[in-house]
Amino acid sequence: MSLRSKSAVPASCRLSAIFLVALAAAGGASAATLSVGPGKTYAAPCAAFARAQSGDLIQIDGGKTYSGDVCAIGASNLTIRGVNGRPKIDAAGKNAQGKGTWVIQGNNITVENVEMAGAAVPDRNGAALRIEGTNFTLRSSYLHDNENGILTGANDNSSIVIENTEFGSNGRGDGYSHNVYIGHVGSLTFRYNYSHDANGGHNLKSRASVNTINYNRFSSSTGKPSYEIDLPNAGTSYVIGNVIHQPAGHNNPGLLAYGNEGASNPGQDLYVVNNTFLNDDSVRGTFVLVGGSVTKPVLLQNNIFGGFGAATNQSNAIDRTNFRSLVPGFINRLLFDLHPIANVLVINAGSVPGVSAAGVSLTPVAQYKHTASGETRAAASARDIGAYAALGSGSTPAPSAWTTCAAENATCGFSGTREVRYGAGNTWVVKVFTNNVQCSNAVFGDPIEGTVKTCSYSATTSSAPTPAPTTPVTWTACAAENGTCSFTGTRDVRYGVPGAYATKAFTTRTACTNAVFGDPIEGTVKSCSYSSQAR
Repeated sequence: MSLRSKSAVPASCRLSAIFLVALAAAGGASAATLSVGPGKTYAAPCAAFARAQSGDLIQIDGGKTYSGDVCAIGASNLTIRGVNGRPKIDAAGKNAQGKGTWVIQGNNITVENVEMAGAAVPDRNGAALRIEGTNFTLRSSYLHDNENGILTGANDNSSIVIENTEFGSNGRGDGYSHNVYIGHVGSLTFRYNYSHDANGGHNLKSRASVNTINYNRFSSSTGKPSYEIDLPNAGTSYVIGNVIHQPAGHNNPGLLAYGNEGASNPGQDLYVVNNTFLNDDSVRGTFVLVGGSVTKPVLLQNNIFGGFGAATNQSNAIDRTNFRSLVPGFINRLLFDLHPIANVLVINAGSVPGVSAAGVSLTPVAQYKHTASGETRAAASARDIGAYAALGSGSTPAPSAWTTCAAENATCGFSGTREVRYGAGNTWVVKVFTNNVQCSNAVFGDPIEGTVKTCSYSATTSSAPTPAPTTPVTWTACAAENGTCSFTGTRDVRYGVPGAYATKAFTTRTACTNAVFGDPIEGTVKSCSYSSQAR
């Protein structure tokens, strides 16, 4: 009977059963965990990478430096994670394939909780992480003192996600290497990061078709960065809820650059919403520098523009409920506690951001928290201007009373030291003065061109120090491109065209060339001019 029962099962069914059993066995197999560190299966990460299979987890023991451990990573679908502290990967003079420390060739790789330093190669373009595969995620890491922190190749199908990570002092000093350099990829998501003190290059450079840059801090104290954010080929870009700070010493007076190497990406829509911009350069700066080939108006909405400079060079930009002031009021500016103090022009003074053309919400839902972290921003604070909600936001602050004191070009008189605002409608520049001030563009700059402005002073006296008066800077043309610019003393010299200048200091003379300044705008005839103020 049993023999007959077995023979009654068709051969095709028996083969199908064997296939299903084999498939179930394969599906039930779990990915391996490869352990790295002293006394572990693998002494150093690259030995584990060489044995890894798709789906594996590589755990690298922290509290140790792995020196000279450089290699390519070929397997896909890996998670590489520092455990028991953060391991340090020091290139120590070595490189993989002439490209950097770890060359990521596999797809869908995630790296978490590592420190990487020392990447350098003969062509001066080495990277701690050189990304050649499709899709990559970096979390909770610290990349510093490399020629590039991250450098990716071109891959329109690739998505790059970088979050909760610190980048510091990367760059060779030549302007061609950066804290973060993202090539022509499909998308970049960059959030809750701290990128600072890039050495001659940008704190973030991305050629991605779509950029989502939210809730980060870009700032520097000891380094001399170029742009804080550079999006050279435009693209659909969301810049929301960031602190974007330019130090007094820098290599380019623009803070956020968009499309300055040609708007070759499919989209030309830039949304700059609820950021806090700070410029420590007292004589030059453009907060949002837009390339001439960008034809679509950029949106500037609910931003704080603090310090000297134009909000943007784009004449048709949409300028909506932004706040401009040489000295915006924060809880503690020196310690970067940038929650705004009570100010009716900032708190509940913004407009509803709405959505982008693609239907993406522009309303900030978080804010940066130091170091390389974030926190929720209350929905009730959505109309507070800047990257941070006011402390206790959600309640309406007592409105500050303003007394109109002068028409444009007249003198505004009052008693004591007070805030004085100059502008019209919802667009004002606010400065602090004692007793009186001339109500003019020469004193305040022009917050809203083509509109008749007025001055008014605040009802309460201010304890803030009166800023030292500044003399407007003028520029004297001194040379065409490839000529020699001559002057007396030591002065700032700018090279380029209106809206796109590289500025450096020289004594007596300088050659007016790309070799000296770098090329601030490719394919355009440039010139030099020197500052009216000696250094």
